[in-house]
Amino acid sequence: MTDQTVNINGKSPLIEVKELVKYFPVRGGLLQRTVAWVQAVDNVSFFIRQGETVGLVGESGCGKTTVGRTMLRLIEPTSGSVTFNGTDILSLQGRDLKDIRRHMQIIFQDPYASLDPRMPIGESIAEGLKIHKIGTPRERFETTIEMLRKVGLEDYHARRYPHEFSGGQRQRIGIARALALRPKFIVADEPVSALDVSIQSQVLNILKELQREFGLTYLFIAHNLSVVEHISDRVAVMYLGKMVEMAARDELFRNPLHPYTQALMSAIPVPDPTLKRERILLEGDVPSPLNPPGGCRFHPRCPVALDVCNQEEPPFRDVGKEHYVACWRIA
Repeated sequence: MTDQTVNINGKSPLIEVKELVKYFPVRGGLLQRTVAWVQAVDNVSFFIRQGETVGLVGESGCGKTTVGRTMLRLIEPTSGSVTFNGTDILSLQGRDLKDIRRHMQIIFQDPYASLDPRMPIGESIAEGLKIHKIGTPRERFETTIEMLRKVGLEDYHARRYPHEFSGGQRQRIGIARALALRPKFIVADEPVSALDVSIQSQVLNILKELQREFGLTYLFIAHNLSVVEHISDRVAVMYLGKMVEMAARDELFRNPLHPYTQALMSAIPVPDPTLKRERILLEGDVPSPLNPPGGCRFHPRCPVALDVCNQEEPPFRDVGKEHYVACWRIA
């Protein structure tokens, strides 16, 4: 793969992922031996600059969430490296790992499942501060109230329990909890996919306002391209554990190069009943990550595949202006 660490303006990335691999074992038989491997993430590389939002999109099961959780070491990788602010976090253990996790947080897709139903949400928000021994009890309480206000909730909400809130409010609580430690980097794992459209826009605006105020850097995982277009600076597209395209938001939506990206773009609704977008309908089903096809993983469904596509894997390379694509048809 082309080295992506060379940046415009000479600015080095805040976080850099190189050749990240995560295989999950499939066990069977009386002795529960490993009989196969689910290739969830296979040789993924990209970087995120300080203060920007990178949107990560693709079909369900393509490995988006696994990438985000592996970057934070919520899931241990099979191989590869993740460098945060110059430090390889995959080499850290114990106290060093705990210290760096202050600066890397996550907003989960299901806020209700990630909140303790027996704990008032004020205590949930302050839990990270308590674990890292930041401030006095009074200072932690003041930080909790400040974070609640930042996400549009009231002071008295700190005494309520998760079941007393709507889905949108619970997602705001999840954002407040991630923000309490004043991190530099946040993985937002489909934070609006379970919300009503009207609530989605409110949560997205909160995320953008907080980014401006605190200088946050986001990896925004989603499958809704309209949402990704609204919030992202750059967009990466995954298919079956592989990165197939990555470019600046406007460049990608104006000029998608990979056939899979073009098919995704063709499915975006046009907000004008008099206009129709030409749909690209993909044939067949997504192959199993237990036994992915050789060569380009998209070739069994690609409408413009070449002979070389089922024989050799295309390199993920820069074709100009930091537009990366893995496709043999792109010169």
